[in-house]
Amino acid sequence: MLRATSYITITSLFTILSCKTSTPRQQTTVQEQPLLRIGEEQFSLADYQDAYNKNLYASDSTKELSPKEYLAVYTDAKIKVLEAKKEGRDTIQDYKEEIASYRDQLAKNHLVDKELVEKLTNEAYTRLKQELRASHILIGVSEDAAPADTLEAYRAAIALRGRLEEGTDFGDMAARFSKDPSAKKNKGDLGYFTAFQTIYPIETAAYNLSVGRVSQPVRTKAGYHLIKLTDKRANRGMIRIAHIMTQADTTASAAQKQSAKTRIEEAYKLLQDGEQWQDVVESYSDDKQSRKNNGLLPMFGIGEMVPEIEEAAFALSKPNDYSKPVQTMYGWHIIRLIEKRPIETFAVMAPSLRKKVVTDSRAKVIEAANAKRLREKYAIQEFPEQWKEVSTLQDSSILTGKWDYLRAVSKDWSTTTLFKIEQQSYDALSFLDYIKKRQVRKAKDASVSVVFRKYYTDYLSECLTEYEKAHLEETNPEFRSLMNEIREGVLLSQMMEENVWQRSLSDSAGQVRFYEQNKSRYNYPDRALATIISAKDTQTVNAIRRTLAVTPYKLERKSAEILFQAGSSVIDKQETAALEDLAIIMQKNPDYVVEIAGYRSSEESEMTSAARIRNVIKYLNSQNIPILRIIEKDYGSFRQAAEADRNRRVAFQFYSQSVKDVEKVYNSDTQAIVTIDEGYFARDNKLLSKFKWEPGEQTRQETNAVTWINIRKIEPARPKTFAEARGSVINDYQKELEKQWVSRLQQEFPVKVNAEELDKIKR
Repeated sequence: MLRATSYITITSLFTILSCKTSTPRQQTTVQEQPLLRIGEEQFSLADYQDAYNKNLYASDSTKELSPKEYLAVYTDAKIKVLEAKKEGRDTIQDYKEEIASYRDQLAKNHLVDKELVEKLTNEAYTRLKQELRASHILIGVSEDAAPADTLEAYRAAIALRGRLEEGTDFGDMAARFSKDPSAKKNKGDLGYFTAFQTIYPIETAAYNLSVGRVSQPVRTKAGYHLIKLTDKRANRGMIRIAHIMTQADTTASAAQKQSAKTRIEEAYKLLQDGEQWQDVVESYSDDKQSRKNNGLLPMFGIGEMVPEIEEAAFALSKPNDYSKPVQTMYGWHIIRLIEKRPIETFAVMAPSLRKKVVTDSRAKVIEAANAKRLREKYAIQEFPEQWKEVSTLQDSSILTGKWDYLRAVSKDWSTTTLFKIEQQSYDALSFLDYIKKRQVRKAKDASVSVVFRKYYTDYLSECLTEYEKAHLEETNPEFRSLMNEIREGVLLSQMMEENVWQRSLSDSAGQVRFYEQNKSRYNYPDRALATIISAKDTQTVNAIRRTLAVTPYKLERKSAEILFQAGSSVIDKQETAALEDLAIIMQKNPDYVVEIAGYRSSEESEMTSAARIRNVIKYLNSQNIPILRIIEKDYGSFRQAAEADRNRRVAFQFYSQSVKDVEKVYNSDTQAIVTIDEGYFARDNKLLSKFKWEPGEQTRQETNAVTWINIRKIEPARPKTFAEARGSVINDYQKELEKQWVSRLQQEFPVKVNAEELDKIKR
């Protein structure tokens, strides 16, 4: 408990201070007796019951507190908050800003229709279980078009659907009439997709169709769509593959395309003749990034890879099966299956689905539903005459995003009320400023009056949302309770920081004095300094012992090497991605040290490899990886690789200062069960219970494991020095300071408990 931020979070303080229910209690005519009085403040039985329910384990996570035991925790917290208010801490500007920041963040969760989000999440998961193939025809008309133009487009879509229902070929009609530029080539085919891979209105229409049927016109920003469902199948899940690619994109010459085809056929023959996959990848693949990892590509699902690779990959049935050469727009590929995974359970996917639901095109559905709910919840009074007057300011410049009401200003629009929400008025000037800030260029067929009215509708909806947010405490008991907890929690945290935590850390003389007065508390038992290794077999144990013999410990883990252009030390964009991965690994593993090995070809300058190392280090330093965690090795033109490109590489080898990192690397093999423990162990430690209490090496063979121990020395029981006990001393000193402080506060805020009411608390 060295300081507030380390050991007591503001969140936990909030729950201790809870004193309101999340749902309103029924009003009764019976006069409620206070449970307790602290100074001049009264606290009810219901307040205390709520706080107790949330903090049954407030002082001991393994033992449930009784209502009487919790009373001291509750009253101590309340006394501290009352003292903070007496000092006026709740009126300070910094405090108000902090509370406002908390409120702004928490309000977002209470402004969303959680039931609708959950409904859309469940719907999305159900849809993810299927993959659809559909085609569409787009009749173009913008969302801001004049009503007459919109109606004309709708009628055209209805007429076209009639012809399709009579048997006219959908693909031919798409090629002839669809405003989708790709339709002339693909005849409107959207390919296979699942939830979140097309806009929500089209997705919904497709999932509600039977195979072979055509939808009614579906409205989107682009116009009206006719959707035809052509196939439906079960979701094939996620897949991971490796590939060999010979590059020949659409810009390649005929000779280059033929060369790519010849090379992929050679690679395929080598595989069929029994050549190792990794050797063929190394010799033939033009995909430099995946070649470093035996051709491995990230896991993907439907619609996330070019169709030719996708189909070839999913057609493979067993891991390590590989396809015949497949041509794509990038060249030729041989696909090797690594693994297939079925769609995950709803419980696993739900959190990510909820995030997608509120950020993809479904968000418009949520926004519209929220606007409708707020219009029904609050009394809105609109003023048609004032709207008519404001509407005279609209002109065609609003379609270009350059409209400015000041050009035509003829009055003070701040005195004109456009509408009221409950009793709060909203003036025309605020609306006009809203348009000026939000306006964007519109489609060519957009209508000035439609655009202007839409800005008004959006502005009204935003004002309703802001009104709801400003009045959440009045309408939402759960939010009101939460904000009360936060206000008191922040005050409590400030008081503890000033009176206990910071004081205990800065008062070194007080720490020493407390230690001297309580020396008997701080003792070491009999201890052994030892290293203990447990693994499945003697071979693994011995391998770990060899690793631990030299520090830092060399890990069986490397990061992808990066390649440089001939004569260059500049890190290009493609290689930066590999360095980003390296930086992330180093940030996630604070005990890691990385060896950076630089190489150059014999034709390059002697300084080239050193310059490459320097640039890599410079990048890592920019990612807050200090030089102390980096080992430099400049191999120059030594250790030449068989492949010329790799002679211009920088390679990475991980080391660590922690035995736990060694343990983690060994356990990355799912067949391994390795534990490594190092340090001081008390005599009663269960890890030592089956070994002799004496210095030296000992090995014990059991059914499924081998355990090796090296006891380097044994120390008898002794008192801890102040330096050794300091952490425990500070923790105990904080408790003593808090006890003294609370005792003083209790004199100022006497506590009176109604014992009869306390007996009514339910466990």
